[in-house]
Amino acid sequence: MPSSTYQLFAQAMAGRKQVICTYDGYPREVCPVILGHSKGREAALVYQFAGGSRSGLPKEGQWKCFSLSKASGVRLRDGPWRAGSSHRRPQSCVEIVDLDVNPDSPYDPLRRFGKA
Repeated sequence: MPSSTYQLFAQAMAGRKQVICTYDGYPREVCPVILGHSKGREAALVYQFAGGSRSGLPKEGQWKCFSLSKASGVRLRDGPWRAGSSHRRPQSCVEIVDLDVNPDSPYDPLRRFGKA
């Protein structure tokens, strides 16, 4: 059974909602793009566009790999969907992809969103 955090991230992806949470002690504002599991743990590839992080956050935002067990205070909000401007490298964050917001995902997700 997926955790409540996993379910909220899936809901955010389906509705193109932003996620606000605390991760590793820092407030984060993200858009989850890929959701699934890595090494038996729930994981998400997200695009962080605001908040903080241990390594800092570039003004334009940055791709981040989240272990969902480290996310707390998760809530969804309306706002512009952000997913960066460049996708040059294959992702390695999520080994078993359950959901991908890209309807033409190359990762063969277990579940798909309807094509627009």
